[in-house]
Amino acid sequence: MAFYAFQGFIITLLVLLLTLHILVKSRRSKSSSFPVDWPILGMLPSLVGNLHNLQEYVTDVLATSSSSLLAHGPLASGMRLFVTCDPENIRHIFTTNHANYPKGEDFGEIFDIMQGSLFTVDGESCRRQRGRMKSILSNPRMISLMSSCSLEKVAKGLVPFLTRMATTRTAFDLQDLIARFAFDFTVMPIFSVDPGLLSSEMPPMDAAEAMDMVMAVGLLRQVMPASCWKLMRWLNTGPEKKLAAGHSTLYRFVMEMMEKRKAKNLDKEQDTVDVVSSYIHDPEFNDDLLRATLILYMVAGRDTIGSSLPWFFYNLAKNSHVVSAIRKELTPVVLSRKHAATTSNDTNTIVVFEPEDLKALVYLQAALLESLRLYPPGPIVRKTVLKDDVMPSGHEVRSGDTVLISPYALGRMESVWGKDWRDYRPERWLSDNGLKLRYVPSHKFLAFNSGPRMCIGKDIAIMQMKIAAAAIVWNFDMEVLGKQTIEPKLSCLLQMKNGLMVTVNKREEIIQV
Repeated sequence: MAFYAFQGFIITLLVLLLTLHILVKSRRSKSSSFPVDWPILGMLPSLVGNLHNLQEYVTDVLATSSSSLLAHGPLASGMRLFVTCDPENIRHIFTTNHANYPKGEDFGEIFDIMQGSLFTVDGESCRRQRGRMKSILSNPRMISLMSSCSLEKVAKGLVPFLTRMATTRTAFDLQDLIARFAFDFTVMPIFSVDPGLLSSEMPPMDAAEAMDMVMAVGLLRQVMPASCWKLMRWLNTGPEKKLAAGHSTLYRFVMEMMEKRKAKNLDKEQDTVDVVSSYIHDPEFNDDLLRATLILYMVAGRDTIGSSLPWFFYNLAKNSHVVSAIRKELTPVVLSRKHAATTSNDTNTIVVFEPEDLKALVYLQAALLESLRLYPPGPIVRKTVLKDDVMPSGHEVRSGDTVLISPYALGRMESVWGKDWRDYRPERWLSDNGLKLRYVPSHKFLAFNSGPRMCIGKDIAIMQMKIAAAAIVWNFDMEVLGKQTIEPKLSCLLQMKNGLMVTVNKREEIIQV
């Protein structure tokens, strides 16, 4: 056993050294968007050489490969990848033949901190856990709790902070602010405890940063041979060392939240409404599975909104006519004053919108969906092939192959979205009269997954984004600072690599109510 372990170590080390050698040579030559299938190493060097710009690279490759590509890893790894953003392939994988494309056992290893939870399982366990989660998230009391937590964080955290920044004309990182906001209102309904990241003290975001590390290393684990990242984990080096520290931070955070919840004696109250209450007395959920499930709720609830809203405001900053259109749609709501909650902390009235105010606002939702098209929170989705199959595109996949689907590339395909795919145009989501949202099938828009694993919290997430977006757009003018590079971070979560520095002003010509 020791001999084979050492042999695996030597092979992996040689692959890494050979990859590094080829990368050095290839960077001296003219680069090409199409990956080179190197002898022995396959397409791994091309992939590693473009990790700094992975999403755009994959998009370019798929655009020149009729939206699908078979790729090979190093010879010794047996790694075969099928990469696609073809809508017909996506429908086949996610819906028509979804049973043949599970996440697979490797997925649980890649995201081991959530292993055993709904995020990593297939089959009967998936159906059972999904049914439980759907029951929790469809409970009217839970929906009400989540919306009230979002509203509270907007009114008492987000808006006051932006008001201070407007008064002092101080530049700040919008992505950092939204991350704090999303983390707080996600965790509150889980534990009935406010983490307080959006408080005036702006404490360190250790747990949120640990979640970011999980998603960043998760991407690296998906695109490299398992032997490589397992070697780094064994040596406790590189990103694997940081991930281990991140795991410890998240475990500690969950324990602290449970202790704070316990201190409030919530377990003794039979009528408590929070996520923990729905699992804590279930014998199926031992300590490890309960912890993995709670971390899943944190990741799923925070990541969609925390990554999407910064890109949304980035798009608005470049398209002032969209801002005007959203404000025009909000004006009747403000004038009605029927449900608008107002405060008068200064000379200008701040308006915070209730979920019911925003339910019928189709242009605001279209603007959010259009941003999600270009910048989906999960830019890559991984599946495993159970049995040999033929894709609608004609590509043959074999049992054990890895399938990578790119929602990021899907939103940038001219064949799907037309010649104006580069344009941020909310109108593409509206009916001809602009009064209704146009139906777009999920296999053409994967921001919320598709098929039997469609995102259960989709409607809740859209509601929460609307609450924050409406309050900010109505009350403030925002400007993105120049001379900053805006590009995606290398992660399973589509964050901005360098954040988003902005300034805000209180609106001068705001309607007084």
